Amino acid sequence: MDGSGHADLCTRSPRADAPMHAPLELSPLLEHDEPGVVHRLIRRVRTESRSKRAALFKTLFRLGPETRLLDLGGANGAYAHALLADTRVQPANVCVADIEEATVQAATKTFGYAGVVLAGDGPLPFADRAFDVVLCSSVLEHVTVPATEIWSERSTRAFRRRAIAAQTRFAAEIRRVGNGHFVQVPYRWFPIETHSWLPFLSYLPRPLQCRVIAGANRTWIKKTVPDFYLPTAAEMAGYFPGSRLLREKLCNLTKSLIAVKTI
Repeated sequence: MDGSGHADLCTRSPRADAPMHAPLELSPLLEHDEPGVVHRLIRRVRTESRSKRAALFKTLFRLGPETRLLDLGGANGAYAHALLADTRVQPANVCVADIEEATVQAATKTFGYAGVVLAGDGPLPFADRAFDVVLCSSVLEHVTVPATEIWSERSTRAFRRRAIAAQTRFAAEIRRVGNGHFVQVPYRWFPIETHSWLPFLSYLPRPLQCRVIAGANRTWIKKTVPDFYLPTAAEMAGYFPGSRLLREKLCNLTKSLIAVKTI
């Protein structure tokens, strides 16, 4: 979940007298400040992108006290907390779902959100139209093959086929449980691959991609695993028929795709 910042958020408990959804001392919309020129450049770009995405989200949806929101892949809830700052959405109406039990528990303890631990595969444990909005940021691309096969599946064709099938099922579940949705994924053809910070990595065939990641993990500043399949615009449109497909841009290049259905 690297692209959204969900996986490595800095959580701080809000003060007892803090207003509802008050920003944290360190917003998860900010990339961690680490030394080095590359880190500083990436931090600036990703922080700006996240802030613009948050503003876009608030303009697209009418968020009120009764709004029921699911943050799918929401980790410890800090991202949803920052995103909902200055809105009237009630914490009791927010659900954070993730595969990591510890982070889900943190979302409940820190922010008062409902927490649901997800299985690695299968239908989402929610009723049809249980939510007004499903938020899913930089998660869909990681829905590919079982964790035990991430490194062993080296066929470009087989990995793509299996990833598209898994992402199609996952997208159908998002559409089923939500009246509206906001689903963001990094764009395959953006020159810098977001999970590794390596140039043109997503352009490579699967076998070479795995070899490059394995080698880079020994020396490069950003470590990752090849569990992601970045969908094309046509594939995203197929996953979410009837939705608007927005393009998040940087230097006039598409950086992310966002499938949006408003209510």
